[in-house]
Amino acid sequence: MRKIFIAALAFLAFAGCKEGKKGAESAEKSATEVVAEGDLAYVNVDYVLAESDIFKTEGVALRDKTEKTQQKWAKKEQNLQNDIQQLAEKYQKGLITTRSAQEKEQELQKLAASYQTAAQKEGRELEEEAAVFQNRMNDLLMRAVQEVNANKQYKMIVAASALLDADESLDLTEKILAKVNELYAAEKSESKKK
Repeated sequence: MRKIFIAALAFLAFAGCKEGKKGAESAEKSATEVVAEGDLAYVNVDYVLAESDIFKTEGVALRDKTEKTQQKWAKKEQNLQNDIQQLAEKYQKGLITTRSAQEKEQELQKLAASYQTAAQKEGRELEEEAAVFQNRMNDLLMRAVQEVNANKQYKMIVAASALLDADESLDLTEKILAKVNELYAAEKSESKKK
């Protein structure tokens, strides 16, 4: 597969070359040198984010908080539905007056509106927390990539999600994960000092 990749790079270089056969030979040599010198690398971003210390602490906590909030609102909604159903049953059986049923229905509608407003507010807050968390993770990832490639050894680092096949020696995933964790630990240390 590596030969196919090199051939594809050479072909692309050849297609843009105006020097004919001489250009194709130098393009093929250039493509071989690019891969051989390590100018190209890839990172499994999903793996880095899922295995990072920031996700294992803050990300899991945020996920759990979101799930608990969703369960809380689902329970409140279910209880409200039960109250509405019980009210309808009492009214149909003639156990309460029309006026009492209407008053109770209005109370339940106000309660439902109150729940909806509170749930929307809490949902927006959770979305904002999730966006801030995602931005922090992305920032750590980009800083890690920049630090790992500070010497400009790699001319291109790509996300592994787009790869069909690649030599494992081009994989920087573990280096990036280690650097993300290092940067996160430094952030935590700094925030404790403040």
